Amino acid sequence: MQEAQVIGRGTWLDKVAHDAIERERKLGRDLGMVRVESGLGASGLPHIGSVGDAIRSYGVKLALETAGFESELLAYSDDFDGLRKVPAGFPSWLSEYIAQPVSRIPDPFGCHGSYAEHVGFLLRDSLDRLGIEYRFQSGTEAYRSGALNEQMRTILSRADEVGRKIKELVGQSKYESSLPYTPVCGECRRIYTTRALSFDGRDTVTYRCEGADVGGHPLEGCGHEGKVGLSDGEGKLMWKVEFAARWAAFDIRFEAYGKELTDSVKINDWVSEKVLGHHPPYHARYELFQDKSGKKMSKSSGNLLAPGEWLEYASPASLRLLMYKRIVGARNISVADIPAYMDELDDLEEAYFSRKRDPNPMKDAKQRGLYEYTTLLKMPQRAGVHVPYRLMAQLAGLAPEGAREEFVMRRLVNYGMAKEPSAELSARIAWAARWVQREGMKPRKAVKIRGKPKKAVREFARAIASMSDPVQVQNAAFEALKGNGLSPSEFFPSVYEVLVGSDRGPRLGPYILDFDPKKASDALLKATATS
Repeated sequence: MQEAQVIGRGTWLDKVAHDAIERERKLGRDLGMVRVESGLGASGLPHIGSVGDAIRSYGVKLALETAGFESELLAYSDDFDGLRKVPAGFPSWLSEYIAQPVSRIPDPFGCHGSYAEHVGFLLRDSLDRLGIEYRFQSGTEAYRSGALNEQMRTILSRADEVGRKIKELVGQSKYESSLPYTPVCGECRRIYTTRALSFDGRDTVTYRCEGADVGGHPLEGCGHEGKVGLSDGEGKLMWKVEFAARWAAFDIRFEAYGKELTDSVKINDWVSEKVLGHHPPYHARYELFQDKSGKKMSKSSGNLLAPGEWLEYASPASLRLLMYKRIVGARNISVADIPAYMDELDDLEEAYFSRKRDPNPMKDAKQRGLYEYTTLLKMPQRAGVHVPYRLMAQLAGLAPEGAREEFVMRRLVNYGMAKEPSAELSARIAWAARWVQREGMKPRKAVKIRGKPKKAVREFARAIASMSDPVQVQNAAFEALKGNGLSPSEFFPSVYEVLVGSDRGPRLGPYILDFDPKKASDALLKATATS
């Protein structure tokens, strides 16, 4: 049987890039620029889902470049969309602006020119902090500049055909009686309440403000009847066809999408190919992030995890790891998961810089490639400082106010976890300190030690309960493992997993005296108790 071949750097990003290029070759399209797109929501606070789309797309861009193709990420801001709901944490007076384009609503916090500019700044700032490079495209500007005019004319001229196809594909009959376009009402300035009635084939759309269901609530129209020109920038395509117009206008070759947009993408693919004559981009579908209760993260419910919030407690690379680790399947994410991702990133880096290679070439390439993409292909010259995140959080929680960094740093050096203070270690201590102040050292899932290490760990636990000398503790560990025929690599990871939450950790003597020998003994005995 022929061995599977490693594609690119061995990750799903490389597989997506490879499949996209193979499709482009079959279509016979020019490969001088393979552009990818990500949509940026502009109606609510950024969250890891909204930045996740752009981070993943940027990863595909990097994989395309790894394969030898020029690529760029177009970040398209949906800032001409109307406001559907007032997001949690925003002032209630915004309800007066429901259904108005977010680019025309005042900034509720008074620091930008509009609501959209404020939200867009937060989102772009998050992407900048994460090292994501992109070309920004405002939706409002796209319509104002005429960038989508050709596509709009074609779609509206064939609106009857488009309406029938939408009904056939997803069962929605709305567009059999109205155009897939919504003007801004010249009277009440709302966008979703208007119904586009006719198009003259050149530039003018006739409409009536009839009302609509907006954000799950009926909103009455003002009854105004009017006309608007496509070139006026006073209206936009509906989502059912807007993606297709963007793909054709900006020559997009790849775009990922969330599972909830499956029907919209199905329609847009058809419109792009059959109406606009542009082969739709290659897609990758992902599921949305959920909170720990399994509920979808949403702007209106206020259960979002903002990228800036994650970066208060962890490195940008750890958030990129969350996105690049895999694309399939839903994940329940919260700030409580940060230690696991920080430690996993350390494990990847340690493996990358070690001389050990996995005997399985596919797995080896995938792990190395995953690390390389989390660094955005800007790998450091050497591995950084690796200290279990929970250990730093644990120590920060014990530190006196005003001397936290010095306290933690001194102990890490004493434990043999660091050679000397450093700026990198200072940053890690600060992240862990903020994290433990927010989360506390909540009990983790109970660890059970089984198999060969169990007896040795139990003997060690009984021996240390009343010890007060770090040398005695260290000797007790080696006596327990040698007496049971274990190697250090079979013994210490089990102890660390219970006490630190990692398979590596500090020099046990000084650490256990700081931790409290009796508490350490009780924790280890509990982990070795028969279920």
